[in-house]
Amino acid sequence: MESFLNENFGGVKPKHSSEEVLQRWRNVCGLVKNPKRRFRFTANLSKRHEAAAMRRTNQEKLRIAVLVSKAAFQFIKGVQPSDYTVPEEVKAAGFQICGDELGSIVEGHDLKKLKFHGGVPGIANKLATSPTDGLSVDNDSLTLRQQIYGINEFTESEAQSFWVFVWESLQDMTLMILGVCAFVSLIVGLATEGWPKGAHDGLGIVASILLVVFVTATSDYRQSLQFRDLDKEKKKITIQVTRNGYRQKMSIYALLPGDIVHLAIGDQVPADGLFLSGFSVLIDESSLTGESEPVMVSAENPFLLSGTKVQDGSCKMMVTTVGMRTQWGKLMATLSEGGDDETPLQVKLNGVATIVGKIGLLFAIVTFAVLVQRLFGRKLQEGTLWSWSGRDAMEMLEYFAVGVTIVVVAVPEGLPLAVTLSLAFAMKKMMNDKALVRHLAACETMGSATTICSDKTGTLTTNHMTVVKSCICMKVKDESNQGNISTLSSEIPESATGLLLQAIFNNTGGEVVLNKEGKHELLGTPTETALLEFGLSLGGDFQAERQSSKLVKVEPFNSTKKRMGVVLELPGGGLRAHCKGASEIVLAACDKVINSDGEVVPLDNESIHLLNVTIDQFASEALRTLCLAYMELENGFSADNPIPASGYTCIGIVGIKDPVRPGVQKSVAQCRSAGVTVRMVTGDNINTAKAIARECGILTDGIAIEGPVFREKSQEELLELIPKIQVMARSSPLDKHTLVKHLRTTFGEVVAVTGDGTNDAPALHEADIGLAMGIAGTEVGILRSLLVAKESADVIILDDNFSTIVTVAKWGRLVSTNIQKFVQFQLTVNVVALIVNFSSACLTGSAPLTAVQLLWVNMIMDTLGALALATEPPNDGLMRRPPVGRKGNFITAVMWRNILGQSLYQLLVIWFFQANGKAIFRLNGANSDLILNTLIFNLFVFCQVFNEISSREMEKIDVFEGMMDNNIFMGVLSCTVFFQIIIVEYLGTIANTTPLTFAQWFVCVLIGFLGMPVAAGLKMIPVVSTLSRDTTFDIWNPKLC
Repeated sequence: MESFLNENFGGVKPKHSSEEVLQRWRNVCGLVKNPKRRFRFTANLSKRHEAAAMRRTNQEKLRIAVLVSKAAFQFIKGVQPSDYTVPEEVKAAGFQICGDELGSIVEGHDLKKLKFHGGVPGIANKLATSPTDGLSVDNDSLTLRQQIYGINEFTESEAQSFWVFVWESLQDMTLMILGVCAFVSLIVGLATEGWPKGAHDGLGIVASILLVVFVTATSDYRQSLQFRDLDKEKKKITIQVTRNGYRQKMSIYALLPGDIVHLAIGDQVPADGLFLSGFSVLIDESSLTGESEPVMVSAENPFLLSGTKVQDGSCKMMVTTVGMRTQWGKLMATLSEGGDDETPLQVKLNGVATIVGKIGLLFAIVTFAVLVQRLFGRKLQEGTLWSWSGRDAMEMLEYFAVGVTIVVVAVPEGLPLAVTLSLAFAMKKMMNDKALVRHLAACETMGSATTICSDKTGTLTTNHMTVVKSCICMKVKDESNQGNISTLSSEIPESATGLLLQAIFNNTGGEVVLNKEGKHELLGTPTETALLEFGLSLGGDFQAERQSSKLVKVEPFNSTKKRMGVVLELPGGGLRAHCKGASEIVLAACDKVINSDGEVVPLDNESIHLLNVTIDQFASEALRTLCLAYMELENGFSADNPIPASGYTCIGIVGIKDPVRPGVQKSVAQCRSAGVTVRMVTGDNINTAKAIARECGILTDGIAIEGPVFREKSQEELLELIPKIQVMARSSPLDKHTLVKHLRTTFGEVVAVTGDGTNDAPALHEADIGLAMGIAGTEVGILRSLLVAKESADVIILDDNFSTIVTVAKWGRLVSTNIQKFVQFQLTVNVVALIVNFSSACLTGSAPLTAVQLLWVNMIMDTLGALALATEPPNDGLMRRPPVGRKGNFITAVMWRNILGQSLYQLLVIWFFQANGKAIFRLNGANSDLILNTLIFNLFVFCQVFNEISSREMEKIDVFEGMMDNNIFMGVLSCTVFFQIIIVEYLGTIANTTPLTFAQWFVCVLIGFLGMPVAAGLKMIPVVSTLSRDTTFDIWNPKLC
C-alpha cells in the first residue's frame, strides 16, 4: 500500500507543488462517492487558471501604462486642460475628485491628469486631507468617505449556510442509490404487505440516510465556521498611519483615500497611492506588471500600487484608491476562489480512501453476487425459479441495498476530511498559543521537523533592548543605571555629545512621536528604540535635532553591508555623513577617533586594540554591539552618489542588552529530547552569539562559525562542516539560504526557519516551514511579517517566542498522530465489517448487518470517529519521540500490528457467536435468527466503542490518561452508546433489531471491553520500524507505558 501511495499520491509537497502534480492525484482517485465533499478543502485548479489569465491581462495593461507614462513625462509641459467633471454626490460630500478618477490616475500612471489636478498637493486638497497631519475625521465623516470611495477590502465569497452542506452531503452517489432502493422497497412493501408493515424497510433506510446526511452536514458546517474564525484572525493586520495629526497603528482594512501611510523596506503597499516624501524608494511591481526590474518611486514618478513591495528605502504615501477599485483587490478576489493547496497528508488519505474503496467495491460486488446466487439456488430447488413474488423482490432489493451499503462503509470518504478537521482544531488551538498558521500543510509538516534554524534577536531573546554599556570618546562606562546615563553627558566634551546625539537622532529608522495622550512614543525596531531612548536620556531633543539639519540621502540598514548611513546638510553649510552598524565592520571603516578631550585624532594600533578588546568584552557579556561614526564630506557630494564606505571618525561603541527569554533553555532541551536539532543563525558578533547560545543550551559539542568563513568553504568542506554547525554569526541572507538548502537537499532534513520578514525571504522560501517573526515589540513589524507570510512564510509566531515554535512542533506532531489513530480505528472497522458480511453471505446465504445497521456503523467510524480521535489534545509524550522526517511511512508497522490484531479478535468473536450463539443463549423459535443478528450487531458496535478508546494511544498501554478531560471524545462515546441502546431497544422495526435481555447486553459489553486487554497485549509485541534519519528504533518503549 505504501509504495502505491508514494507512487501515485507522494508527489505533492508541503508547498510549491506544480499543477501537474496536483492534477495527477485527482485523476488517480477513481472511486469517489461525493466529489463535492471529498474535494471541498482542495485547490480549485480551474479558478486558478482564471486567476492566472487575469493576472497576465493586468500585467500587460499595467506594463503598457508604465511605458505610456514614461513617454508622457517628456511632453508634460504641453498638457491641455482635462474635461473632467466632479460628480454631484462627490461635491455634496465635500470632495473635489471621485474614486474612478483617482484610480485612473494612479493605475494608469497618468502624469497629465495628475498635473491637471494640481499634482500631489492638489489631489490632497481635493481629498480634504493634509500631507502632514493626515485626515481630520470623526465617525460621520468616515462613514461619508467610505460611501464615496469604498473600503479597503476585496470581495469574498459569502459564507455557506448549513443547508448548503446538507445539500452537498446528499450528493453522495451511494446514498442516492440507497434512496432509490428505499423508494422501490417502499412501493413494493406497500403493495405486498400494506401499511405500516410494508413501509418499515423503506422508511428505515430513508431515516438512516437523513441521519447520516444531517450529522455529516453538521460536522462539515462546524469545520467551515472554524476556518472562518481563522480567516478573521489572519485579517488582523496593522500599519502605521498619520490621522488626526498623530501617528497611530491602524488596520489596513480601515484605510481610506487621504490617509498618510508610512512605508519602509520589506513592506507591502496596502492600497494605491501617491508618494509624498522619502529616500531611495525602490518598488518591486512584479506581482502586478510581471517586470522583475524594480521601479524607482520619487516626486517625478509618484505612483504606488497596492500589492507591490518596498524593496529599498522608506517613504510616506497618501492613499488614493482602496479595495476593489485597485487591480490588486480584483486579483485577490479571484485568487481567493482558487483555495489553498491540499496538504500531503490530505492527498495520502485520499490515496488510502481510493485503495480501500476499490477493495470495498470488490467485496460488495462479490457479496451481492453470492447472495443472489443463493437466492436463485433456493428457488431452483423449490421449483419456483419462474415464479417471483413481492417477497422475493424485496429480498433481492435488500441484497442490493446491503451491497451498496458495503460500498458506503468501505469507501472512507471521511479520511481526507479528518485531516482538515484535525488541522482546523489544531490551528484554532495554536491561535491561543500565539501561532497563526497561514497554510494547512505547515501544521502537519512542522510535526516532521528535524532541524530548526532560529534567529537570535526577539526569538531566543526578549527583543526588549536597552543600552547598558558604552565606550564614548574612548571611555568605557556602565549605563545599566539611569543615573549613570544622565552623568555621561557631563563627562564627555560638549562637541562629542552633539555629534553623538546627531548620529543617534538622524541616522535611524525609528522615530520619537507624540501619541494621542501627548506623550512621547518610540517607534521602530527594538535596536533603534534602545538607541533613541539612550539619546533622550542624554538630554537630547529628537524633533529639534531633526529640524536643525536637512537629510540629503539615506541608505537603510542592509543585512549584507551590516550598516546604515545618512548624509546631512548642516545648518552652517557643509555636508556630514553618519554611519552606524556592526562594530567590527564600521570600526574597520574608521581611520580617526574622538579622544577623551573631544579631539579628532588618528586611529593608531593601540586605540584599535583597545576598541576591539572593548567590543569583545561587550560581546562576551551577551551584548549586541554597535559602532557610531561620522565623516565630513566635500560640498561636491551629490545625492546620486553612494555614501562613502571608509574614512570615518569613530564616535563610540554601545553595548545593547537583550535578555534571553524565560523558558528558552527548557524549550531547547525539549527539542533535543524530541530529536530536533536547534541551530542559531544571527547577524550579530560571534562572541555575542556564542554567549547567548551557551545560555540557551544550543551551543554544546558543536561549532560556531562566521558567515564570511562559511561562504568561503568548498563543497567537500561544507559536507563535513554543516552537521556540526550549531551557531552561525555575522550571517548574510545568502548564508542562511545556503545552510537551509544543504540541510534539506544534501542531508534530507525537514527544516523550519525563522525570519523577520525583511531579508530572510529566500531562506523562508527554501525551508520546509517558514516561521515569520518580528511582530512583538515593533510597530511596523506585523505588516512586514505578514508580507513574508503571504510570499514565503507558513506560520506567524505572534509573540516572537522560541517556546511557541516548540508548541507549533508539538501540535504538528499531534495532527499526524491523531490522523494515524483515526486511520487505525477506521481500517479496523472496515476490515471487520467487510469480512463479516462477506463470510456470512458465503456461508449462510444472508448478511448479519443490514443496510440500516451498516449506515449507523459508517457514522460511528466516519463522522463521529473523526470527531473523537482527530481532536485529541497533545501530551508531553509527543516531544519524547524522534521525528518522522522525510522517510517515515504513513501507515506504520505499529498501526498494522494493531489493525490486524484487533480485527482478528473481533472476527473470531463474531464468528464464534454466529456459530454457537443460539446454543449459548438458548435461542429457539421464529425470532431466534433476528435475536442472534441483533446480538452480533450489538457486539460489533461495542467492540468499536472500546476499540475507539484503545485507539487513543497506538503504543502506550494506559489509554485512559486525560480521557475524562476530553469533552468531545466523551461526548461522542456517550452519544454512540445512547443511540445504540435506542436503536436496539426501540427502533426494531426500522433497524431490523429486537430488544435484548440484561444478560445479553452484559455479554455484548463484556466482549467489547475484552478487546482493550487484547489491544494492550498487542502493544507489548515489539515492532521494529525505520524512522527519520535512517535510525532504527524499537517502537515499543516501556517508559511510555
